[in-house]
Order: sequence, then structure tokens, then C-alpha cells
Amino acid sequence: MNSISVRALLVRGMLAGLVAGALALAVAYFLGESRVDAAIALEEAHSHSHDHGGGEELVSRGMQATGGLATGVLVFGVAVGGIAALVFCYALGRLGRFGPRATAALIAGAALLTVYIVPFLKYPANPPAVGNPDTIGRRTALFFLMVALSVLLAVAAVILGRRLAPRLGNWNATISAAAGYVLVIGLAYAFLPSFNEVGKDFPASLLWEFRLATLAVQVTLWTTFGLVFGYLTERLLAPDRATATDGRTKRPAIVAG
Repeated sequence: MNSISVRALLVRGMLAGLVAGALALAVAYFLGESRVDAAIALEEAHSHSHDHGGGEELVSRGMQATGGLATGVLVFGVAVGGIAALVFCYALGRLGRFGPRATAALIAGAALLTVYIVPFLKYPANPPAVGNPDTIGRRTALFFLMVALSVLLAVAAVILGRRLAPRLGNWNATISAAAGYVLVIGLAYAFLPSFNEVGKDFPASLLWEFRLATLAVQVTLWTTFGLVFGYLTERLLAPDRATATDGRTKRPAIVAG
């Protein structure tokens, strides 16, 4: 793939990431922010009951829920879109006989699974008022360690599957590689420390709704990215196929005899 194609795909990846980030922003605002406000209200009520005076906010809650949220989600969308586009450039043609749309969908699905869902199952997101402030640094480091392990093991599983394929066949090689990934991730779940810092007075329903909202944001982001980036890449790399898929192929002319 030449440098012009890579540049064009990178731009399309960032554009798809921006579109995905905009939709994820809407989900985060309408599903997540109300849960954050509820958790902050509980935190403030608990703080007042113990006569702890709160310091002045450096950034208002209104700015956090609008400008801050939009900046964070949109910048994240553009950044991961660019990274995913570079991964796409390497993966296209190396994952089997998949076209641009299928390859984009596979990359988006793999990213959702390895970058978010697998670490999320070990270290789920917590709203305000949940978690010990003294352990936040350790929890953050372990979460990113889990992300790194998940991504590296996924890459190792792909390499292993490709090497086993000539001897076991594609299906058996894929199952073996996936089983190895699940096994090692399970060991990481077992040996890495866990944190149970949810207070007894924190509503379980609010915690569950907040975590579902964060999961919905990521699902929206990666699903939208896979669809938009797949469409854009197929228009670039296989315009004839994209035209046929969109149902705009020309009918053959009927010649009167």
C-alpha cells in the first residue's frame, strides 16, 4: 500500500472517528450524565453529613458535562480513529479474503473487545462517590495494564492462529488461538488484584446503570466507526464494489433488434 493510500485512509479513519465520537457523545450526555449527577449528589450529601467542607470547583459541573465531555469524547474518537486506520492498513489482505468493509468491522469489533470489554470486566468504571481516593492511582495503572495485556495477547493469538492454520485448518486454528487468549486472560483476572470499594449505602441500581451507560458509549463509538470507516474505505479502495453494494449499478442497455 503506497503512502498516498495510507494518508487517505488515515484521514478517513480520523473522520470516521469524529463521526463516531459525535454519536458516542450524544449517548454519554443523555445516558451517562444524569447518573453522574445522581452520584455527585450522593457524594455531596455524604460529605455534608460528615461536616467536610468542599473546596471551590476549578471547573464548573456545567462545563464538565458539556464542553469538557465533548472535548474528551471527540478528541478520543479522532485519535482512536487514526490508530485504527493504521491498523487497517496493515491488516487488509492479511486476515483472509475479507474486503475493506469486513476488515474494518473486524478491527472495530476486536478493538471494542480487547481495548474496553475485557479490561472492563476486571476493572469496571465507577461513578463519583465510589472508590477510595487513596487507591485511584493503583486502580488506573492496573486498568491500563489490563488493556495492554489484552491487546498484546490478542495480537499473539492472531499470530498463533496464522501459524497453526496450515496444520490444523482455519477453523481449528482459530478456536485454539481464541482458547489460548481466554485462558491467559483468565489467569490475569485471577492473579491481578481486585477492588471492592462500593459503599454499602450506594444504590446498586445507580452503579449498574452508570456502568451500562459507559459500555453503551463504547459500543456506539466502535460500531459507528466500523460502519462509517468501512463505507469510506470501500469507496476509496473498491469503488465498483461500493457502488454495487449501494444499489446504484447501471442496468445494461437493451439494444433493439
